[in-house]
Amino acid sequence: MRHSESARSLTLAKRHPALSPWLNGLFALAFALLLVGVFAPLMSLEKFFIFTSRVSLASAIGDLVEEGHWGLFLILSFFSILLPLAKLAVMVRVWNGAFQTDSRMHKTLHWIALYGKWSMLDVFVIAVLLVSVKLGSIARVQVHYGLYVFATSVVLSMLATYWLIAIVQKDEDTPSGPSAAGNSARY
Repeated sequence: MRHSESARSLTLAKRHPALSPWLNGLFALAFALLLVGVFAPLMSLEKFFIFTSRVSLASAIGDLVEEGHWGLFLILSFFSILLPLAKLAVMVRVWNGAFQTDSRMHKTLHWIALYGKWSMLDVFVIAVLLVSVKLGSIARVQVHYGLYVFATSVVLSMLATYWLIAIVQKDEDTPSGPSAAGNSARY
């Protein structure tokens, strides 16, 4: 068996044992913060100095269902919860799982990189800012820790994606790496 074939059969985590606890820890932290960010209060809304309500991403999605806004429910659920969870799960699989071919791993990494462009963090933050500006004299909006936790999860996920792709690209650029036969896909 050639060296590149034996290296291909190893997972990325086994090829880089010193980095494995760090990257797996980053995945776990991003996942935990995402879950907390979904259920933690993002903001509270005080109307006319009398009524106060706390809003989390989960409660907002539940309210959309109750009010029959199925389109918004699907969009928010898909882009803010399901895709980030799927992205983290796929990155864990790429790092810890063995792939039959390098091209399959490259296709998976390409999908992860493309998904990063669909991050909803910027849309989410803009929506919170618009709510706080538009409600200026009618209501007061106070941001809570859930917004920061959710944003931190998105940023950690982006860092993990960058780190994972950089490791794969470095492996490709190394003459004895698993892709020494000439596969030089860029993400």
